[in-house]
Amino acid sequence: KKKAREGCSLPDLSWEERLASAVTPLWRLPYQEQLQVKYESQRKILQTLATRLEELGIDAQKPGGLCCPLQPVVPSPIINGYRNKSTFSVNRGPDGNPKTVGLYVGTGKARNIVCVKADHLENMPPKHKQVAQCYEEFICRSPLDSCILFHEGGHWRELVVRTTSRGHTMAIITLHPQELGQEALDTQKALLKEFFTSGPGTVCDLTSLYFQESTMTRCTHEQSPYQLLHGEPHIFEELLGLKFRISPDAFFQVNTAGAEVLYQAVGELSQATGDTVLLDICCGTGTIGLTLARQVSKVIGVEVVEKAIEDAKWNAAFNGISNCEFRSGKAEAVLPQLLSSWEDAQPLVAVVNPSRAGLHYRVVRAIRNCTSIRRLLYISCKPEGEAMRNFLELCCPPDPRKKLTGEPFAPVLAIPFDMFPHTVHCELVLLFTR
Repeated sequence: KKKAREGCSLPDLSWEERLASAVTPLWRLPYQEQLQVKYESQRKILQTLATRLEELGIDAQKPGGLCCPLQPVVPSPIINGYRNKSTFSVNRGPDGNPKTVGLYVGTGKARNIVCVKADHLENMPPKHKQVAQCYEEFICRSPLDSCILFHEGGHWRELVVRTTSRGHTMAIITLHPQELGQEALDTQKALLKEFFTSGPGTVCDLTSLYFQESTMTRCTHEQSPYQLLHGEPHIFEELLGLKFRISPDAFFQVNTAGAEVLYQAVGELSQATGDTVLLDICCGTGTIGLTLARQVSKVIGVEVVEKAIEDAKWNAAFNGISNCEFRSGKAEAVLPQLLSSWEDAQPLVAVVNPSRAGLHYRVVRAIRNCTSIRRLLYISCKPEGEAMRNFLELCCPPDPRKKLTGEPFAPVLAIPFDMFPHTVHCELVLLFTR
């Protein structure tokens, strides 16, 4: 795996094989073997959690040295071309072309990074590859250079492609403005629009074409607005019979068919009933809360991305769901205030689905110290990372110094879901109760 990431240390492989080994390291294995590899990795994570809990004085050892029972990995309904979002970089390719659109192979430390086209990656649908190829054709025609390093100048940068099962395609192109004036920027935007609406890029049949000027590696809409050059402001997806609106920077699970399986299981594990209030933390466009809304009395969603909250509110209204309340802001700011005064007698179930950075400590503390929350579902795409810290904070003995005064949670069941076939990753749902 390490060699795959380094890429250039595999001289006997083609550049395409090096990229496949870096991005989808399990691509050569039959799918059932991939699932077994992932099961073993999740088993080791639960063993590590059990050991860490033992160090805190908690008797957490279960059969096999796990902290709780581990079910088999739930397979993805779609194995190839399942991604609904892909991010492409612009950099030098193996042939020296500085305007290659693809994914990185190599490491910055070894200074052997090259950008390799993603045509052969099995987890990416043909539409994403097509848009990437057209973007490369456009920038190769452009007199503007690609922005390989910010301080060295250049302009053309990242491409994000989002697609849906309804046939919608959104492309988001990022440009570093450097010293370009507004007139020059307007010219580039007009050329982009012309290329994708009446030039060679028309084959992509874009539903939405967005443009963003960015002087940073990543910019939010608030930092630098997404500018709609062509088409519709949103694309739409269907999930478990509901319709969802997706903005350029809104979070949506990258495997739509896998998300349906995941959310159905979350609904069952929550044991939510008609008098339950569901707390959906890091709710994105509201997918989890809205899919469970009809089996609970109320949903409260919290999300930092304002545009995602706008989408969530629209999604609720469009689907005729009136028992959802969505709040915009950082969870560590919104949640403590929300839960500190919680006196509702109704059962409160929490579902958290944070980024790889995990939950902020103040969020964990607010959950831990809210006595009404007896059941918590933690969905993590990287449970061995910062999520592990969260698990320990949820389960450790009360610690007044850290203001963790509430009764500790205990892990009772773990279910991995393969949302990312051909990669080493999967989504782990860990159920905590107290």
